[in-house]
Amino acid sequence: MSRAADLPGRGAGRREARERALELAYEANQRQITAGELLAALPVAPAPFAVELLTAAEANRERAEELIAGRATGWSIDRMPVMDRLVMRMAVAEMLVLATPTGVVLSEAVELAKRYSTDESGRFVNGVLAAIAREVRPK
Repeated sequence: MSRAADLPGRGAGRREARERALELAYEANQRQITAGELLAALPVAPAPFAVELLTAAEANRERAEELIAGRATGWSIDRMPVMDRLVMRMAVAEMLVLATPTGVVLSEAVELAKRYSTDESGRFVNGVLAAIAREVRPK
């Protein structure tokens, strides 16, 4: 019997791709270059889903930041921890352009924030993204 996580592009593979996309987004941010410039300079291309997330986050950056700023009460984009901001940009882009179920997007974003950012980041990211999801993916 096959599990979803064992299928190519599903489960653990997608989790790893999200993590790699976040690492690359952080590198591009720190080097102040675009995701496209960073990807072009890599000796080995990352997994296709990582590339898709990274390019979707860059292409939808302005819209994502508008949505995030509108729901992050008391926080400007510039005051947020960098990793929170990058995780949320990726998650918003995923909600806007990919068919990933909303629950999966939120869960994965919260886990990345908990792992790579502050102690409070998981709750903060979850609250902001849940509010955004209600708007961009109403049931």
